[in-house]
Amino acid sequence: MGAALDHAWLPGGRELLSTSAGKFCVGDEVSLADCCLVPQVFNARRFHVDLRPYPIILRIDRELEGHPAFRAAHPSNQPDCPPEAAK
Repeated sequence: MGAALDHAWLPGGRELLSTSAGKFCVGDEVSLADCCLVPQVFNARRFHVDLRPYPIILRIDRELEGHPAFRAAHPSNQPDCPPEAAK
């Protein structure tokens, strides 16, 4: 699963974000793209995908971790989160 994530969305995401990212995925305001990024990064980590080659994705994810709405909605804070995936 991890390899599929790595080859499926990460390279394309990196390319898109290289031209659109500011503080968040699309400039400096939260957008739907940010709502889509968080669960993808969560699952990439869950399946041990190396995200170090994707510094823009990691930077945006760190920024979103500090946002109150994203912190509350994070997959690890949901009642159905698998125990091994919880922060």
